[in-house]
Amino acid sequence: MSIVVINQVGEHTHGHGPGDAPLLEVVAVHPRDVAGAHDGGADRLLVVDRTDDGGRSPEPATVSSVCHETDLPVRALLRLGQGHTTTGAELARMVGLAEDYLATGAEGVAFGFLDADLNVDVEVCAHLADALDGVPWTFHRAFDASLETDLSWRRVRRLRGVDAVLSAGSPRGLVAGAGELTDRAAADPEVARLLMAGGGLRGEHVPWLVRAGVRQFHVASSVRPGGSWKAHVDAGHVRAWRMLLDDACDLALGRPTG
Repeated sequence: MSIVVINQVGEHTHGHGPGDAPLLEVVAVHPRDVAGAHDGGADRLLVVDRTDDGGRSPEPATVSSVCHETDLPVRALLRLGQGHTTTGAELARMVGLAEDYLATGAEGVAFGFLDADLNVDVEVCAHLADALDGVPWTFHRAFDASLETDLSWRRVRRLRGVDAVLSAGSPRGLVAGAGELTDRAAADPEVARLLMAGGGLRGEHVPWLVRAGVRQFHVASSVRPGGSWKAHVDAGHVRAWRMLLDDACDLALGRPTG
């Protein structure tokens, strides 16, 4: 992933170190979501299908259409069923889907699976990561359902290619887990580097997360009018998040805002 700074023409380049501007990832379910995300200042798109229960893998044609509408980095979700585990048959199919997504222009993927003990499934995730041969990926929200958070963080940081862990700190979302995330990120720079805060993200969470070193943020229904998945991503809603994140980062670093 590139480094995010604001250059002289107002463009963003991205990264997620303590001194970098925040990365803003927006969920897209349709090519018509692209314009609002792009014009509002998103840094990356995550393409998903079926927004219920954490989403499902989109059709390769949808990913292709999204990629043709933007030069922003695009990732696509690898998840075929309910729950946080997977099967050998699903695993083979997801490798094929990932190859299709990458062939149509995606720069990475998102996935995340737990084992029978409800901790990060190193074998399954490593198999996917190795099959993708170093392609960057996000560990998706299954992380919040793990029973031993300390163990899961130790496991996930050893996985090849992972550059983000999408987490709300709790299965109930950031309204319950924000404190857990800020404490953990403040205590461990590697957690802060990997953490992508998402899952009910609210404006009041942002300053605390940024001060703790978090530089990746994920928004979904909150960038759609009325918070409805029936509405397309709105540039004004995305721009509000963009300004909030950038101002919070500037304040945390003692830079002038605005």
